Amino acid sequence: MTTTPRGGRRLAGLAALALAAALLLPIAAPSAEQADRSAPIRLAQATTPETAAKAPDVFSPEQKKAIEAIIKDYLIANPEVFLEVQSALETRMEEIQAKRLQAAISSQAEEIYRSPGAPIAGNPTGDVTVVEFFDYNCGYCKRAFGDIAKLVEKDSKVKLVLKELPILSKGSEEAARVALAAKAQGKYWEVHRALITLRGQANEATSLAAAEKAGVDMAKLKADMKSEAVTQEIARVRELAQSMGIQGTPHFLVADRAIAGAPQNLLELMSQHIAEVRKDGGCKVC
Repeated sequence: MTTTPRGGRRLAGLAALALAAALLLPIAAPSAEQADRSAPIRLAQATTPETAAKAPDVFSPEQKKAIEAIIKDYLIANPEVFLEVQSALETRMEEIQAKRLQAAISSQAEEIYRSPGAPIAGNPTGDVTVVEFFDYNCGYCKRAFGDIAKLVEKDSKVKLVLKELPILSKGSEEAARVALAAKAQGKYWEVHRALITLRGQANEATSLAAAEKAGVDMAKLKADMKSEAVTQEIARVRELAQSMGIQGTPHFLVADRAIAGAPQNLLELMSQHIAEVRKDGGCKVC
């Protein structure tokens, strides 16, 4: 999956741990000369990031070093704490993303599943809609295509909505423009298949060559590539992906169920979700 690397999450986890350690400082025992009646109130107010930043420096340099040494020794003796923090943070991030996605689906179902500018493959009136956000230069998108093609071929009741999300390079947008221009000639799927299976970099030159092999009217294609309709479709998908919190490709929706990336068992996973959606009475948002 082309997205933020997991290393970024690890750094975020370490940052969270560092923040937690920093917040321990204001609640440690003050020096004797600071232990007056107002001290508990000052310390309690300093237990949030905002108030901690405004709190007076209640520790001497020696006390700070001692506290830092205690924290360091604890973390060295218990390194699994880092993994626990990372795991908790990733779980929280996944929960936030799931809520954000469901909110977007509820408010933007028309744009997600029924946008008139989006290319469609499979059965246009299918009972379950699968949505794919992809980039022609994304290796994982290329790998996933085999499963997507098999799904469309074996399940005649699936509607596939393709969302061009060119985020990797200028060539990605050039390829997306070629594919969307081919849609005006009823040749989208043929060109899409050629581009997503293309070896090497997808750009204007390689995409035009692939489109020509697919038998499109090249003069019309080159004119349509620059059309306002194509420009608006790419802009709409980018805005939609941002509102849904989609940061990488590929990203799939099976009805309202999300699949991020291209797992090895993608076809099995999609088929399972489709069966469950049908068992539950069909797609409620498609």
